[in-house]
Amino acid sequence: MSRVDLDDLDELAAAYADAWTAATAARRGRLRNDLVCRCLPFAGRMARRYAGRGEPLEDLQQVARIGLINAVDRYDPGRGSFTAFAVVTVCGELKRHFRDKTWGLHVSRRLQGLCVDLRHATVTLTNALQREPTIEELAHHLDVSAEQIRQARLCGAAYTPVPLSSSTGHDGSLELDDALGDPDPDLEILTDKLAVTELVHQLPQRIRRMLALRFCGNLTQAQIAAEFNISQMQVSRLLARGLIWLRAAMLSDVPPPWTAGENPRCPDGIRIRIGRSKGAVTVRVTGEVDRATADQLRFGLHSAVVAAAHGRLVIDVSGMPLADGAAVAVLREAYRTAALAHVEVTLIAVPPHVAPVIATFGLA
Repeated sequence: MSRVDLDDLDELAAAYADAWTAATAARRGRLRNDLVCRCLPFAGRMARRYAGRGEPLEDLQQVARIGLINAVDRYDPGRGSFTAFAVVTVCGELKRHFRDKTWGLHVSRRLQGLCVDLRHATVTLTNALQREPTIEELAHHLDVSAEQIRQARLCGAAYTPVPLSSSTGHDGSLELDDALGDPDPDLEILTDKLAVTELVHQLPQRIRRMLALRFCGNLTQAQIAAEFNISQMQVSRLLARGLIWLRAAMLSDVPPPWTAGENPRCPDGIRIRIGRSKGAVTVRVTGEVDRATADQLRFGLHSAVVAAAHGRLVIDVSGMPLADGAAVAVLREAYRTAALAHVEVTLIAVPPHVAPVIATFGLA
């Protein structure tokens, strides 16, 4: 092979094929390596054709040499010129490198090719029109739709993404991610908003409607009372009931039961059950106690004190979701009446949101 013109790849390949046929396995390896080394200048020339596209020339030369090795290994002398085969193989390897290794984001092959065509078309039309071409003009020149041109432009920006750690500003002390914005407080409470939205739908329809009018419609309690044809005090109690339940539900993994369910026959009344257990008279109070229902509670407790004369009275208020000053006044009156009748009174199962009101008035 030393007598062959080194600049003629076809002669080199023909001499290699003749020597390879009669060579041993070890000799064939040396012949292959010798041909690859002699063709390295050709690979360098092919790599320089693709220089200036954002990739280092050294990387392109390595890719071109890989293509040259593939051309040598797959060359069949019976199929024509080695030079033509090597050009196609090396160019294919370089194009595959640009397609698969150089894009910062994954882009389809169709859009990658359109991005290249778009760059060439932009240069051509700019020179011809003496101005920057419009999207419609580019689409007509490339025989594609305007939407495809827009997609190609967007994908072109994905070829070399700008890292967030890039320096910005005149002094370079500020990084790009520092200029992207501050923490969004609304995003921090998004989870709470979603939880409240789900819990609100578990409330009774009337209370849900009142909450919407009060906090979304900005209506006053008097306006809401007129809407439902009830008193302003009842609206205040119902809103407080709903908000107390929402707070408890937000602070627990399992929402508490809606203990103060609305009675269709008496939505704002209370239920008092009197019974005997272990030698004591028990009174279970269920429902809201305020000025409207205080007399009902007073009568029930008075009856229980009479039944427990010289004994023990247990008042269970676990079903009392709301208690105001009127409720505490009735309880204090029941304590005094029981003392006169020599009845020991015990108050049990006080809800957490009712306990502070009772404690304020000196009841335990």
